[in-house]
Amino acid sequence: MKKILVISPHPDDETLGCGGTLLKHRSKGDQINCLLITSPNKHHKLFKKYQNIFKKINQAYKFKNFLNLNLEATKLDTVKNKLLIDMIAKCIIKIKPNILYIPCPYDAHEDHKKIYNAMIPFTKSFRYPYIKEILIYETLSETNFDVMEKKSFKPNHWIDISKFINKKIKIMRIYKSELKNHPFPRSKDSIISLAKLRGSFSNCKYAESFNLIKKIT
Repeated sequence: MKKILVISPHPDDETLGCGGTLLKHRSKGDQINCLLITSPNKHHKLFKKYQNIFKKINQAYKFKNFLNLNLEATKLDTVKNKLLIDMIAKCIIKIKPNILYIPCPYDAHEDHKKIYNAMIPFTKSFRYPYIKEILIYETLSETNFDVMEKKSFKPNHWIDISKFINKKIKIMRIYKSELKNHPFPRSKDSIISLAKLRGSFSNCKYAESFNLIKKIT
């Protein structure tokens, strides 16, 4: 059994980026975990709504741990790097994951970039020897939308999610306000189209792709 941890800057990133892969891990008997960085706090008008959403998401994936730092979205730039890293470290030390899925540094959203940079210390094998793989995932509506970036997401690792694409869509529908009709980037059509495109690179019907930046065997 492998321990999997996905770092999700916002609610739905974990599903858009690697929902099918998480379901595939679970089907193989791996332990899947999620660390959500931002969410509406108890004073926010959407707090109760999202608490209900999180309960359904947790039930759908059957996470071993569904952790939430409860930081405020779009304001991560006000959080000191050391504090953010320390908060993430406590969760990583608790779970001791073997595989990490993290957001792309070239995403349009500054929160994604901030979280990617906060994950860099966890590439140190002498401090976190149990982490054997680190993969960057792509997020619809964020990855490759920053037209000013000189670099872009270039996948070098593909995972066949053909058996899990329908479940991924079903889970994404739990985030009702985040999933809209085409041509909105977070749509059923977009999710399926990207999965088909990635599948065409890997000789399977549907796939999710990643940038594998570390693997120890």
